[in-house]
Amino acid sequence: MNRPSITTIIVIICLLIIGLYAMGEVNYFSSKNAVESNIESPMIIIPSIGVTEKINEVSLSQGVLHEPSSYAPLSGDVLLFGHRTLQGSPFLRLNELSEGDELILEWPGIGELKYKVISSTIVPATYQLDAVEGGNSLYLITCDPIGSTENRLIIQGELSETNALNSDIINSNPQGLNALIITAIFLGIGLIFSFFYPKNQRVYILATVLIITAILIFCCIHPMPSELIYDKIIFLNGGI
Repeated sequence: MNRPSITTIIVIICLLIIGLYAMGEVNYFSSKNAVESNIESPMIIIPSIGVTEKINEVSLSQGVLHEPSSYAPLSGDVLLFGHRTLQGSPFLRLNELSEGDELILEWPGIGELKYKVISSTIVPATYQLDAVEGGNSLYLITCDPIGSTENRLIIQGELSETNALNSDIINSNPQGLNALIITAIFLGIGLIFSFFYPKNQRVYILATVLIITAILIFCCIHPMPSELIYDKIIFLNGGI
Protein backbone atom coordinates (compact mmCIF):
# COMPACT_ATOMS: atom_id res chain seq x y z
CA MET A 1 0.00 0.00 0.00
CA ASN A 2 1.29 3.46 -0.90
CA ARG A 3 1.98 5.85 1.93
CA PRO A 4 -0.40 8.83 2.15
CA SER A 5 0.81 11.74 0.07
CA ILE A 6 1.07 15.29 1.40
CA THR A 7 -2.10 16.15 -0.51
CA THR A 8 -3.93 13.23 1.10
CA ILE A 9 -2.74 14.26 4.56
CA ILE A 10 -4.04 17.79 3.95
CA VAL A 11 -7.39 16.39 2.76
CA ILE A 12 -7.61 14.17 5.86
CA ILE A 13 -6.97 17.19 8.09
CA CYS A 14 -9.73 19.09 6.28
CA LEU A 15 -12.09 16.14 6.74
CA LEU A 16 -11.27 16.03 10.45
CA ILE A 17 -12.05 19.75 10.81
CA ILE A 18 -15.34 19.34 8.93
CA GLY A 19 -16.04 16.30 11.08
CA LEU A 20 -15.54 18.33 14.26
CA TYR A 21 -18.11 20.86 13.14
CA ALA A 22 -20.47 18.07 12.12
CA MET A 23 -19.93 16.49 15.54
CA GLY A 24 -20.80 19.77 17.23
CA GLU A 25 -24.06 20.04 15.31
CA VAL A 26 -24.95 16.36 15.77
CA ASN A 27 -24.43 16.67 19.51
CA TYR A 28 -26.46 19.89 19.54
CA PHE A 29 -29.50 18.36 17.84
CA SER A 30 -29.22 15.08 19.75
CA SER A 31 -28.91 16.87 23.11
CA LYS A 32 -31.94 19.06 22.48
CA ASN A 33 -34.10 16.17 21.30
CA ALA A 34 -35.68 15.90 24.76
CA VAL A 35 -36.79 19.53 24.43
CA GLU A 36 -38.07 18.95 20.90
CA SER A 37 -40.16 15.94 21.90
CA ASN A 38 -41.52 17.51 25.10
CA ILE A 39 -45.09 18.67 24.46
CA GLU A 40 -44.77 21.02 27.44
CA SER A 41 -42.00 22.96 25.70
CA PRO A 42 -43.19 26.27 24.21
CA MET A 43 -42.46 27.00 20.56
CA ILE A 44 -41.59 30.05 18.50
CA ILE A 45 -42.59 30.29 14.85
CA ILE A 46 -41.42 33.04 12.49
CA PRO A 47 -43.05 32.34 9.11
CA SER A 48 -41.19 34.98 7.10
CA ILE A 49 -37.75 33.44 7.81
CA GLY A 50 -38.73 29.80 8.26
CA VAL A 51 -38.14 29.44 12.00
CA THR A 52 -39.95 26.69 13.91
CA GLU A 53 -38.13 26.14 17.20
CA LYS A 54 -38.91 24.70 20.61
CA ILE A 55 -37.99 26.94 23.56
CA ASN A 56 -36.10 25.81 26.65
CA GLU A 57 -35.16 27.38 29.98
CA VAL A 58 -31.85 25.56 30.45
CA SER A 59 -29.20 26.58 27.93
CA LEU A 60 -28.47 28.00 24.48
CA SER A 61 -26.91 24.61 23.75
CA GLN A 62 -30.47 23.26 23.67
CA GLY A 63 -31.79 25.84 21.22
CA VAL A 64 -33.77 29.02 21.82
CA LEU A 65 -33.43 30.05 25.47
CA HIS A 66 -36.16 31.76 27.48
CA GLU A 67 -34.34 34.22 29.74
CA PRO A 68 -35.24 33.15 33.32
CA SER A 69 -35.33 36.75 34.53
CA SER A 70 -38.04 37.65 32.01
CA TYR A 71 -41.67 36.59 32.09
CA ALA A 72 -44.12 34.18 30.52
CA PRO A 73 -46.45 35.72 27.92
CA LEU A 74 -49.31 37.86 29.33
CA SER A 75 -47.34 38.27 32.57
CA GLY A 76 -44.68 40.59 31.17
CA ASP A 77 -42.02 40.97 28.50
CA VAL A 78 -40.61 37.76 27.04
CA LEU A 79 -36.87 37.59 26.24
CA LEU A 80 -35.63 34.84 23.93
CA PHE A 81 -31.98 34.24 23.02
CA GLY A 82 -30.67 32.15 20.14
CA HIS A 83 -27.41 31.44 18.33
CA ARG A 84 -26.83 33.00 14.95
CA THR A 85 -23.96 30.75 13.96
CA LEU A 86 -23.39 27.07 14.78
CA GLN A 87 -25.45 25.00 17.23
CA GLY A 88 -28.42 24.95 14.89
CA SER A 89 -28.21 28.70 14.12
CA PRO A 90 -31.90 29.21 15.03
CA PHE A 91 -31.64 33.02 14.71
CA LEU A 92 -29.38 33.10 11.65
CA ARG A 93 -31.80 35.18 9.55
CA LEU A 94 -33.15 37.41 12.30
CA ASN A 95 -31.74 40.47 10.52
CA GLU A 96 -34.17 39.87 7.64
CA LEU A 97 -37.23 40.65 9.77
CA SER A 98 -39.08 43.85 8.92
CA GLU A 99 -41.64 45.98 10.70
CA GLY A 100 -45.00 44.24 10.63
CA ASP A 101 -43.64 40.68 10.30
CA GLU A 102 -45.40 38.14 12.50
CA LEU A 103 -43.86 36.30 15.45
CA ILE A 104 -45.87 33.44 16.95
CA LEU A 105 -45.52 31.80 20.35
CA GLU A 106 -47.28 28.52 21.09
CA TRP A 107 -47.15 28.38 24.89
CA PRO A 108 -48.73 25.44 26.79
CA GLY A 109 -50.98 26.65 29.58
CA ILE A 110 -51.31 30.10 27.99
CA GLY A 111 -52.21 29.71 24.31
CA GLU A 112 -51.13 31.00 20.93
CA LEU A 113 -49.76 34.53 21.00
CA LYS A 114 -49.07 36.59 17.89
CA TYR A 115 -46.72 39.55 17.90
CA LYS A 116 -45.91 42.13 15.22
CA VAL A 117 -42.33 43.31 14.76
CA ILE A 118 -42.06 46.99 15.67
CA SER A 119 -38.28 47.53 15.77
CA SER A 120 -34.86 46.09 14.98
CA THR A 121 -31.91 47.44 16.96
CA ILE A 122 -28.17 46.74 17.14
CA VAL A 123 -26.55 47.44 20.51
CA PRO A 124 -23.18 46.68 22.15
CA ALA A 125 -22.78 43.25 23.73
CA THR A 126 -22.67 44.94 27.15
CA TYR A 127 -26.19 46.35 26.74
CA GLN A 128 -28.63 45.23 29.44
CA LEU A 129 -32.25 44.72 28.43
CA ASP A 130 -34.67 44.57 31.34
CA ALA A 131 -38.00 42.78 31.00
CA VAL A 132 -40.99 44.76 32.27
CA GLU A 133 -43.58 43.05 34.42
CA GLY A 134 -46.97 43.47 32.79
CA GLY A 135 -45.37 44.35 29.46
CA ASN A 136 -46.61 42.92 26.17
CA SER A 137 -43.35 42.80 24.21
CA LEU A 138 -41.40 39.86 22.82
CA TYR A 139 -37.67 40.39 22.36
CA LEU A 140 -35.54 38.13 20.15
CA ILE A 141 -31.83 38.55 20.86
CA THR A 142 -28.80 37.24 18.98
CA CYS A 143 -25.22 38.16 18.10
CA ASP A 144 -24.28 40.65 15.38
CA PRO A 145 -22.68 40.64 12.89
CA ILE A 146 -22.71 37.01 11.83
CA GLY A 147 -19.65 35.26 13.21
CA SER A 148 -19.00 37.88 15.88
CA THR A 149 -20.06 38.49 19.48
CA GLU A 150 -19.26 42.22 19.33
CA ASN A 151 -22.88 43.42 19.24
CA ARG A 152 -26.41 42.21 19.86
CA LEU A 153 -29.28 42.33 17.39
CA ILE A 154 -32.60 42.85 19.17
CA ILE A 155 -35.94 42.36 17.46
CA GLN A 156 -38.93 43.72 19.38
CA GLY A 157 -42.43 42.50 18.74
CA GLU A 158 -45.65 43.82 20.26
CA LEU A 159 -48.53 41.52 21.22
CA SER A 160 -51.33 41.78 18.66
CA GLU A 161 -53.50 38.68 19.08
CA THR A 162 -54.16 35.75 21.42
CA ASN A 163 -55.79 32.46 20.49
CA ALA A 164 -56.17 28.91 21.73
CA LEU A 165 -53.06 26.74 21.66
CA ASN A 166 -52.42 24.96 18.36
CA SER A 167 -51.97 21.39 19.61
CA ASP A 168 -50.81 20.08 16.21
CA ILE A 169 -47.85 22.44 16.22
CA ILE A 170 -46.90 21.97 19.88
CA ASN A 171 -46.96 18.18 19.48
CA SER A 172 -44.54 18.29 16.56
CA ASN A 173 -40.83 17.57 16.75
CA PRO A 174 -39.50 19.80 13.96
CA GLN A 175 -35.82 18.96 14.31
CA GLY A 176 -35.89 15.47 15.76
CA LEU A 177 -34.10 13.88 12.78
CA ASN A 178 -31.52 16.60 12.11
CA ALA A 179 -28.65 14.76 13.82
CA LEU A 180 -29.21 11.70 11.64
CA ILE A 181 -29.59 13.88 8.54
CA ILE A 182 -26.25 15.60 9.19
CA THR A 183 -24.59 12.21 9.71
CA ALA A 184 -26.10 10.84 6.49
CA ILE A 185 -25.03 13.92 4.49
CA PHE A 186 -21.46 13.67 5.78
CA LEU A 187 -21.31 9.95 4.94
CA GLY A 188 -22.87 10.42 1.50
CA ILE A 189 -20.62 13.28 0.43
CA GLY A 190 -17.60 11.52 1.94
CA LEU A 191 -18.28 8.32 0.01
CA ILE A 192 -18.74 10.21 -3.26
CA PHE A 193 -15.53 12.15 -2.66
CA SER A 194 -13.68 8.93 -1.84
CA PHE A 195 -14.94 7.29 -5.03
CA PHE A 196 -13.44 10.01 -7.22
CA TYR A 197 -10.20 10.32 -5.24
CA PRO A 198 -7.07 8.77 -6.84
CA LYS A 199 -7.30 5.01 -6.44
CA ASN A 200 -3.88 4.52 -4.87
CA GLN A 201 -4.78 6.94 -2.04
CA ARG A 202 -8.49 6.25 -1.77
CA VAL A 203 -8.29 3.89 1.20
CA TYR A 204 -7.02 6.63 3.51
CA ILE A 205 -9.86 8.99 2.64
CA LEU A 206 -12.45 6.23 2.89
CA ALA A 207 -11.14 5.11 6.27
CA THR A 208 -11.25 8.70 7.59
CA VAL A 209 -14.82 9.19 6.39
CA LEU A 210 -16.00 5.91 7.92
CA ILE A 211 -14.29 6.57 11.27
CA ILE A 212 -15.80 10.06 11.54
CA THR A 213 -19.21 8.70 10.54
CA ALA A 214 -18.98 6.05 13.25
CA ILE A 215 -18.22 8.78 15.80
CA LEU A 216 -21.19 10.83 14.55
CA ILE A 217 -23.49 7.82 14.92
CA PHE A 218 -22.22 7.31 18.47
CA CYS A 219 -22.96 10.98 19.22
CA CYS A 220 -26.50 10.55 17.87
CA ILE A 221 -27.05 7.84 20.49
CA HIS A 222 -24.91 9.21 23.32
CA PRO A 223 -24.70 13.01 22.84
CA MET A 224 -22.41 15.27 24.83
CA PRO A 225 -22.94 19.02 25.35
CA SER A 226 -22.12 20.65 22.01
CA GLU A 227 -20.34 23.58 23.67
CA LEU A 228 -17.63 21.17 24.86
CA ILE A 229 -16.68 20.64 21.24
CA TYR A 230 -16.98 24.25 20.13
CA ASP A 231 -14.95 25.45 23.12
CA LYS A 232 -12.08 23.31 21.81
CA ILE A 233 -12.23 24.55 18.21
CA ILE A 234 -13.21 28.17 18.79
CA PHE A 235 -9.84 29.31 17.40
CA LEU A 236 -10.88 27.98 13.98
CA ASN A 237 -13.70 30.49 13.61
CA GLY A 238 -12.18 33.55 15.24
CA GLY A 239 -13.94 33.25 18.57
CA ILE A 240 -17.58 32.80 17.58
